[in-house]
Amino acid sequence: MTTPQPYETLHFFGQDPWWLVLLKAVFCFAFLVLTVLVAIVWERKVVAWMQLRIGPNRHGPWGLLQSLADGVKLALKEDLVVKGSDKVVYVLAPIVCAIPAFMAFAVIPFGPAGDEVSIFGTRTPLQLTDFPVALLYVLATASVGIYGIVLAGWSSGSTYPLLGGLRSSAQMISYEIAMGLSFAAVFIYSGSMSTSEIVAHQQTTWFAALLPVSFIVYVIAMVGETNRAPFDLPEAEGELVGGFNTEYSSLKFAMFMLAEYVNMVTVSAVASTLFLGGWRAPWPVSTFWEGANHGWWPMLWIMLKIQLLLFFFIWLRGTLPRFRYDQFMKLGWKVLIPVSLVWLVLLASVRALRNEGYGFGQVVLWVGAPVGAVLLVALVRDFLRKQPEEAAAAENGPAAGGFDPMAGGYPVPPLPGQVLPPVPRRPSRAPKQLQDALNGADHSEGS
Repeated sequence: MTTPQPYETLHFFGQDPWWLVLLKAVFCFAFLVLTVLVAIVWERKVVAWMQLRIGPNRHGPWGLLQSLADGVKLALKEDLVVKGSDKVVYVLAPIVCAIPAFMAFAVIPFGPAGDEVSIFGTRTPLQLTDFPVALLYVLATASVGIYGIVLAGWSSGSTYPLLGGLRSSAQMISYEIAMGLSFAAVFIYSGSMSTSEIVAHQQTTWFAALLPVSFIVYVIAMVGETNRAPFDLPEAEGELVGGFNTEYSSLKFAMFMLAEYVNMVTVSAVASTLFLGGWRAPWPVSTFWEGANHGWWPMLWIMLKIQLLLFFFIWLRGTLPRFRYDQFMKLGWKVLIPVSLVWLVLLASVRALRNEGYGFGQVVLWVGAPVGAVLLVALVRDFLRKQPEEAAAAENGPAAGGFDPMAGGYPVPPLPGQVLPPVPRRPSRAPKQLQDALNGADHSEGS
């Protein structure tokens, strides 16, 4: 098959009757809600399995109705409104947070752009809509959703929710830049911002294999964008009680949780569309089954990919501890954004040279040689600037006028680059043989 030309699939959209558009919109809403209900139970079951616990097992068979029971419980809770809050913004904040999460799913393709399936006698593509800047629409709706979190923290009239909202705004700015740069790499390689066109360009090789750096950056950025562990700093219960949603209860609190899980499903669907072939069947299946990418079967493949990425979210939450806020911001500004910029420049250079007719060897020479030279200079520079640990400890120690953890009257942890002074210890009173045994010494005969 030949590579599709830009935007040749867009003429399939905008032809559906109004009732079919409404039916597709209801399907997207129902799919997101049902996926969230399944994801909540799945998360609690998987984390319990990782931690050798039983998990939910009371509501329904094997506890499968636990998320439904949680929703009913939240609906029956008393709906409190903080007396010192801005009432209008306080009520609107959960709505502003939840609605954009559903809107972003409108451009996700569940199947080919051609009129592949028949719904009540009408041929239609398995996608609500698509347009030339569909991914910019996804970025815009994701950005609007953050305003709900910021407004919730501000309107509560409380300190900890305000801190959580400010953290969320800084987090969105930091990680949306890296996410946008990973999108730009896909734009350059596919020549399109349309979701259906991007999937059409992955008919031979998925972009996760062609653009591995962009894929890794996007996966990290999507976890940070959704405020999920280990990047759940806006709602860190150990520091901010509950973060931006501390003063919320009942259905308003449930809407925040719904928006978080819907955002997880949306970013997983975007990752599947951009890097994992979208609705296309995985490699072993597509080689021996021609009908795997036609009809209703593509819905199965993209749903499986979304579920695998949701399991990745759950896996991270069950295994990694929460980042410190300075570590989190350093990862975004000093690692992800520079790496994305360098990768984008390299990718643009390779595409430009390939378009000019240069061969593979010439492209490697013109692009790889400068990169190798820069890396070599950086390694030499780091080697020459390296100082012995003893000199750094002496320079930063209290005797040299450096870091003193008790200078302010209470213990303060060291900043990056500062070294704590050695802790004085009394000699051990244990017998020498016991000390050697604890230290791993061998007391066997002949040693």
